[in-house]
Amino acid sequence: MVMAKIDKLLEQAKAHLDPDEQVAAAIQGTYETKVLGSDSVRTGILIATQRRIVFYAKKLGGYDLESFEYKSVSSFEQSKSMMGHSISFFASGNKVNMKWISDAAAMQQFVSAVKQQMASSSGGHAPAAIPGRNVSQPVAPTNEPPADDKSAIIEAIKQLGALHEAGILTDEEFSAKKAELLGRL
Repeated sequence: MVMAKIDKLLEQAKAHLDPDEQVAAAIQGTYETKVLGSDSVRTGILIATQRRIVFYAKKLGGYDLESFEYKSVSSFEQSKSMMGHSISFFASGNKVNMKWISDAAAMQQFVSAVKQQMASSSGGHAPAAIPGRNVSQPVAPTNEPPADDKSAIIEAIKQLGALHEAGILTDEEFSAKKAELLGRL
């Protein structure tokens, strides 16, 4: 179900890429940004192409699209928590953060693609072409938390509930993540 959503968003986003621009990797998660000076979160995808990183999200009556050229990316960070993987980077003075990335293999493909292109754009010795990945390929869960982390999992579920009540997460997103976390208990 989640993979079908990323495939649909990826197809919609391709309409906004340059004709010769190729998708090297894509990840789905929750994007944190500022809208009119206020913090905002959007569920969408980050796409790594041979030219730039693109955020794309569908919204009622339209879409959000933000683009970052590799040469403007000054730092790139990744992390993992109980809620999934996260990626952060700074580009042209803006902090970009995507969290709750559950597909570990897609995450690694994305990180590899971005790092390779950052090296290329800064004069490094990385090849320009990046092999693509079928982003709909199912991935087995990895790095399950130890059994003694039950209280952390319960706390994460409470945080999900608060985000759901605030309208940040849809019913589908809340149910899927809650089921994933309950499966770890």
